[in-house]
This record gives sequence, structure tokens and C-alpha cells, in this order.
Amino acid sequence: MFKQALSTIVALALTLSIGSALAAVDVNTANSDALRGIKGIGPAKAKAILDERQAHGPFKDAADLGARVKGMGGKTVQRLTAEGLSIGASTKTAAAAPSAVGATPVSSSPGSKPVVVKK
Repeated sequence: MFKQALSTIVALALTLSIGSALAAVDVNTANSDALRGIKGIGPAKAKAILDERQAHGPFKDAADLGARVKGMGGKTVQRLTAEGLSIGASTKTAAAAPSAVGATPVSSSPGSKPVVVKK
């Protein structure tokens, strides 16, 4: 009985950790509600992030986010990323996605830009 309870607890913990990893919120595309869904980001911090992003464009990385948004030092950004905040995930995804409707991506060599072939 103890083994069954322990395995159930372990399975639940794994499910929650996988769910948290899948629910990453990209600071470069998220709206206020999505940002506020991250533990540690309230309405004022979400507004500051959105205002800075709108005024000066997307954040390049964690250091850029920390430097541009008041009160977001390195440790704060590190804690927020552990809570599910991601920085720049959309640019990685967008680079791999076809840029035209009906386009098919073609593999390319490492370090080169993706090639898109229209159908």
C-alpha cells in the first residue's frame, strides 16, 4: 500500500513538472493576463514589461529584460524563468516555421537561415 501511494505521488509530481514546462509564457508575445499568470508578476510589473516591449521592441535575452525593466534584476529574472517565463522563445519558433501560407520548410545546414519552398 505504501509503494502504491508513493508511486502515485511521484506520478503526480512528474505530471505537474511536465505541465509547468509546457506552459512557458514568452515575454515577447504574452499579454498582460499571461504575464500575470507567472508567480511573481503582478499587474504593475506586467504593465512595465508590456510598456517597455512596445516602446523598444522584443527582449533579446534575460540580461536585456533585466536591464530594461525596472526592478527586474538577474535573480528576479532567474526566479521568473523557473516559474515559467521564457525570453525569446517566439523568435526561435518563428525561425523554424514556414513564413508563407502553404510553404514547406526545407532543412538547411547549421548556422544558415532556413530555406522556405513555396508549393
